[in-house]
Amino acid sequence: MGVLTDKIVVVTGASKGIGAAIARRFGREGAKVVVNYASSRADADLVVSDIKRSGGEAIAVQADVTRRQDVERLFAETKTAYGVVDVLVNNAGVYEFRPLEQIDEQHYRRIFDINVLGLLLSTQEAAKVMNGDGGSIINISSIVTKTPPATSTVYSGTKGAVDVITRVLAQELAPRKIRVNTLSPGFTQTEGVEVMGMDGAQKDFFVSRTPLARAGVPDDIAKAAVFLASDQSGWITGEEILVGGGIRL
Repeated sequence: MGVLTDKIVVVTGASKGIGAAIARRFGREGAKVVVNYASSRADADLVVSDIKRSGGEAIAVQADVTRRQDVERLFAETKTAYGVVDVLVNNAGVYEFRPLEQIDEQHYRRIFDINVLGLLLSTQEAAKVMNGDGGSIINISSIVTKTPPATSTVYSGTKGAVDVITRVLAQELAPRKIRVNTLSPGFTQTEGVEVMGMDGAQKDFFVSRTPLARAGVPDDIAKAAVFLASDQSGWITGEEILVGGGIRL
């Protein structure tokens, strides 16, 4: 029996990276997992297969979290498959760094729509279908809110918004016994990091500033997410947990 046995969990952006690791870890802990994806059906199906091979239950549901109709359908399909929702992990997000002179409306709206609007729309729907015993909402932020690097204006702005939204919703949803917390990863080795070319000299720099002397891996974040999803964190809400090996830039 895992610490999340029979809990029904929705993880947005769960086809790759940190989201996929969280979904897999939740499945191993006994949760029934809804693996949300925007476009990578094959990757989402692989995550579902891995969860089932480990003895868990999971389904994949396509939804663009920036579109209200998609989000409504995501939770409708979740309810049809499993019933009420116990846990939502708002992991869907994108990052792109640009210097000030290269910021335009498209860049701004894309990142804010996915990282902030998507979180709000998903939280709205999850709160509707969480049972009277409450639930847990976990928002994925970033160490950049504490040590924002140059050229990260828009991305860091979205994660700063996530941190504040967490504290507001922790108060707003507390009467419904819904806890809201933030996980803030440090440098974590994911597919996105590799695509951005940050797994060379930049990785070495981040590791040099990390007391535990290595880059994070997605499962490091997943283990912390299990704690926040479980009853073991039942007296914690409105908090931010940094998961980065002690990194300070």
